[in-house]
Amino acid sequence: MISTIQYLLDNLSAIQSHHLIFAATGYSAVFLTFFLLALLFSVIPKILFWNVRRTFDNEGDDAKKALAGNTIPGEVSAAIGMAISLYLDELHDQETAILTIRKVRKSYSPWNSKIYNVINFKGFQR
Repeated sequence: MISTIQYLLDNLSAIQSHHLIFAATGYSAVFLTFFLLALLFSVIPKILFWNVRRTFDNEGDDAKKALAGNTIPGEVSAAIGMAISLYLDELHDQETAILTIRKVRKSYSPWNSKIYNVINFKGFQR
């Protein structure tokens, strides 16, 4: 892989037209996908508000109709989110972040010793 890259860097005439077509197709596919995702994410809120506005129009309540087209500004959403975060942070106890690691000595047990799984050669006869 590195030798191929080094070869292409040393010899730029080795780049052929199908290499450029492949690169252009890949880049255009990525940018087209990004564009479609941005379009999708910008259209979804409009569709949702259109559905809410239509629902409020059918119900006939004037107060709800007035609020149907309004959106909450970003500053208000940030303030609400910060207030909720601070409130939830107060619900938890403040703990010290001290971690103590003590080595626990285990008593010797032949059940967990690997040496007893090896063949005992004392009683081995040929």
